[in-house]
Amino acid sequence: MMEGSAVRFRAATAQDAGAAVPLIHSSGPAAFDYVFALPGHCDAQAFLRRAFVDGAGEFGWRNHIVGELEGVVVAVGAGYGGETALKFTLAAARQIFAHYGLRHAPGVIARGLRVERMMPPPARGMHYLAHLGVSPALRGQGIGRALIDELIRRGLQQERRRMVLDVAASNPRAQALYARLGFAVTGERHSTLANAQGTVPDHRRMERVVGGDA
Repeated sequence: MMEGSAVRFRAATAQDAGAAVPLIHSSGPAAFDYVFALPGHCDAQAFLRRAFVDGAGEFGWRNHIVGELEGVVVAVGAGYGGETALKFTLAAARQIFAHYGLRHAPGVIARGLRVERMMPPPARGMHYLAHLGVSPALRGQGIGRALIDELIRRGLQQERRRMVLDVAASNPRAQALYARLGFAVTGERHSTLANAQGTVPDHRRMERVVGGDA
């Protein structure tokens, strides 16, 4: 059995899109499909791929790390703070208008803002962990734990101690992993968001405060 300790983490690059984007999508497929899937135009991964390659913003490669096992990308994640809010918003708006055009972009943005109310961006001082994805065939082998440990380590390097993430209430396995890593539920938001492309589940916010020597 392969173990998480064998995974090597590095900053993502645009060339990682083919492997990283499906893993990013897997971290919240219902929410991504609700916001970004547009029948007759594109699926959610098409937009995520464009944004990842672009590099800027929440979905850009510059905001991500990847984990490699024997040279193959098997994990992806992001960790960022509240100071990113404005630049992420501007980057997302630019990417959405470029991808969907003037006709469809406003609807995508409106759906994105609804989901954002379910999963609010981090406040200053928080280190928000997002887009946590591991190759399905390798789950349960410690890679997810190693990914989170790496993101926490990088957050501490930026002098952030409040580690925060959101987890779907429909994903008890992920919540159990986060609880084992010291995260505790601090709130839950009920979702009424649904369309033909996706139904966004209820989400729970979890937080862990770590010391500088973690």
